[in-house]
Amino acid sequence: MISSGWLIGFSFLYLALLFVVAWWGERRANRGRSLVNNPYVYALSLAVYCTAWTYYGSVGRAAEDGIEFLTIYLGPTLTVPLWWIVLRKIIRICRTQQITTLADFVSARYGQSLRLSYLTTLVCVLGVLPYIALQLKAIATSFDILSAQQVASVQTPGVYQDTTFYIAIALGIFVILFGSRTLDASDRHEGMVLAVAFESLVKLLAFLIVGIVIVFGVFGGLEEIYGRAAAQPELQRLFVIEDADGFSRWFWMLLISTLAFLFLPRQFQVAVLENTREDHLRKAMWLFPLYLLLINLFVMPIALAGRLTFPLGEVNADTYMLAIPLWAKREGLALLSFLGGISAATSMIIVSTIALSLMISHNVLAPFVLGHVRLKKFLGPYFARILVTSRRVNVVIILLMAYAYYRGVSTTYSLVSIGLISFAAVAQFAPAILGGLYWKEGSKRGAVAGILGGFLVWGYTLVLPTLASKGSMLELVMQDGLFGLQWLNPHGLLGLSSLPPLAHGVFWSLLVNVGLYVGVSMYATRSTQERNQAEIFVDIFRYAGARDTPIGWKGKASVDEIRLLLANFLGRERANQALVHFAHRYRRDWETDPVADAPLVNYAEKLLASAMGTASARVLMRTTLKEEEVSIEEVYDILREAQQLFSVNKELRKKQVELSRATEALQEANNQLKRLSEQKDDFISTVTHEMRTPLTAIRAMVEIVADTPDLQAEERDNFLATIIKETDRMNRLISQVLDLEKLDSGKMSFSLAPVQLHSVFDEVTASMDQLLKEKQVDFSTQVPEQLPALEADRDRLQQVLINLLANAVAAVETKGGKIVFRAEAVGDSMLISVVDNGKGIASEIQPLIFDKFYQAENQTVRKPKGSGLGLAICRRIVDGHGGRIWFDSEPGKGSTFWVQMPLHQTEMTEVR
Repeated sequence: MISSGWLIGFSFLYLALLFVVAWWGERRANRGRSLVNNPYVYALSLAVYCTAWTYYGSVGRAAEDGIEFLTIYLGPTLTVPLWWIVLRKIIRICRTQQITTLADFVSARYGQSLRLSYLTTLVCVLGVLPYIALQLKAIATSFDILSAQQVASVQTPGVYQDTTFYIAIALGIFVILFGSRTLDASDRHEGMVLAVAFESLVKLLAFLIVGIVIVFGVFGGLEEIYGRAAAQPELQRLFVIEDADGFSRWFWMLLISTLAFLFLPRQFQVAVLENTREDHLRKAMWLFPLYLLLINLFVMPIALAGRLTFPLGEVNADTYMLAIPLWAKREGLALLSFLGGISAATSMIIVSTIALSLMISHNVLAPFVLGHVRLKKFLGPYFARILVTSRRVNVVIILLMAYAYYRGVSTTYSLVSIGLISFAAVAQFAPAILGGLYWKEGSKRGAVAGILGGFLVWGYTLVLPTLASKGSMLELVMQDGLFGLQWLNPHGLLGLSSLPPLAHGVFWSLLVNVGLYVGVSMYATRSTQERNQAEIFVDIFRYAGARDTPIGWKGKASVDEIRLLLANFLGRERANQALVHFAHRYRRDWETDPVADAPLVNYAEKLLASAMGTASARVLMRTTLKEEEVSIEEVYDILREAQQLFSVNKELRKKQVELSRATEALQEANNQLKRLSEQKDDFISTVTHEMRTPLTAIRAMVEIVADTPDLQAEERDNFLATIIKETDRMNRLISQVLDLEKLDSGKMSFSLAPVQLHSVFDEVTASMDQLLKEKQVDFSTQVPEQLPALEADRDRLQQVLINLLANAVAAVETKGGKIVFRAEAVGDSMLISVVDNGKGIASEIQPLIFDKFYQAENQTVRKPKGSGLGLAICRRIVDGHGGRIWFDSEPGKGSTFWVQMPLHQTEMTEVR
């Protein structure tokens, strides 16, 4: 047993440490050395998602439902790849639009709608308050268990004897000091974010240490725990998804956990509004899933250990993290577990309270004051002070309401059940927000109808059952349905009773939500402001200057009026600084240009939005500055001009497309001409080089013979033989060049006749016999005599086979070389192959092997010995017969050249 005094002192010592961490973070930020502008701190702040529900409730849920507890963490993890698409887009919008709350975001997308602003705030408060109460319940339960060492139910003490009440007050002071000190809500709460990141580390380390000690220190390892659990049938079910309902629950849990991660006010606060750089998302996309993995490593082992230790029902499974250390007489470990639980609960309370207090001030109080002329005039000079004070008062009210809910309702429900209800509440924002990000036709009326309809169904199917006490009217509704109509039963709407209660409520609420949002939007009329905002939100990455884009304002105002307006609500000093900054940026001189144009009005509106929200700023600008009415004649003029511009623009686009196509065609023709010119130059250069080599040798030998009358007969004969050989080489080159020219120009004709392939092979072999013997090549043919006749030009076919055989002989080694000629009939064609085991063809020159001399752009590749025209001629001859030629080769393992030609020629192919 740990004394209450120790626990109280320990709790407030930890809270004092949080104050120190937050103060240090604020101090560093004020000195320009921010600790929050760091991807690791950003990723840790996202772990505010892991609350007391994670720390205590996951173990309790795993003990009852097994591996299904993972769904809450798999949802955000599986959708991590979408962060860069969805979350980055939301961050960019909030930055350019000076958005300060989730309600601001929704209302700004739909034309700064005050109705949406009020509705979003209401849903957030009603949906999140039970979640805050859940954290207070976790603190109270853990405190009472440790101090009284009672692991069963505990009597709730009076308010003034309740330590949780004083912890709530301390957290309220923390939020007031580090979350509500300045008017500008767009200023980041660096101290708060650093404290939340610190708490994420604390709860992770505490959970891991407690898990390691319980598993390996108390129970002897994972093998023992899982072995004992596997021997008990009632625990075996925790490792499987038992039935179809299980898969249904998994789907809906994955869905609402994903949406909750995006749209819970605390997640929106840290992931979007406190983000300092979009690039931090890249690192958070793998750090945050890693965090979730680590903090859930020992959930299942601890749950099984609790089930093995305590009889079912004797101890609340949510308290196993504390009950097991106390049972094992390890008070220090229990105290560490208590610390982790406090850190998990307080971080959520801090961020959620800041987010809700800002929403109430910006999206309810400020629009209410600014919407009443007399009230605005009376409170105008004090508005900034009132707004900051209201945030502080809101913090106190929110925490007191959460505490009251904890005392009155939450004590009868588990951590998981309360958390899931809150998840389902914020999921109602998904259609309006995601639709608003990617569908321009989404309207304000559709969003209002969707959120309101989904929220009402959420309340009826999920909240109402939690309030139905025994013997009350609500219990009758649960049994017989509303007005006695069974099809209106909260857990069986329209007769659908096969789904679990949570899945049932989420299904109907989202179905009604999406249906109303899409259906109403398709038929609703949208204002100009809605259309403008839809363009910016959907195409935000095209609007780099969206912050200063003047949209939706047409009127007259002076710079002095703008200055007075800003001074009344932001203070004189800040108003003057803002106008000086604007004048410097846009090179304005207020003395010579005292009229406020649209960019200045828009700039002033964004400044006000950072202090009071976009919807409130819009109301203030409309009610303070005189906006001109647009006459019907002006509307007609605008429409006529727009129609003319549309026609001209359409014609210009058509001409532009035609010009673009013509330009592309000319560019392609020019590139083709350049390639042909380069090939021609390369061809001439290569032929000249190949001709110069034998000519140089002939000239040298002739000069030797002429200058040496007494040359011996044997040497003279050798020189003359070499001269004849080089002359033959020149002759072959010239013949090949002429053949290639005829083939390329289409002047070469083919004399077609039936050809017996085995006789052609015999002639080719006979012509190459001497060369084969000199190189000692193991040569064989596999050409059956019964092959059908091939309709082809015999001489050209023989030329192709001689070239292929000559290349194969050149490729093989002097000893050990092998070459095989093969031929076979395949359908209506003849397939010929020349196989060698030579050196093969290097991979870098394989794409060029059929080019003549290799093309100019590939001259870095060394040319092989010879003219380089043989294979080019082969390809053109084969193409001329309607066939094709290709090869397979691997360096060091030989090559195989394939020729496939049709047996019968119906129409000769044009040679190219």
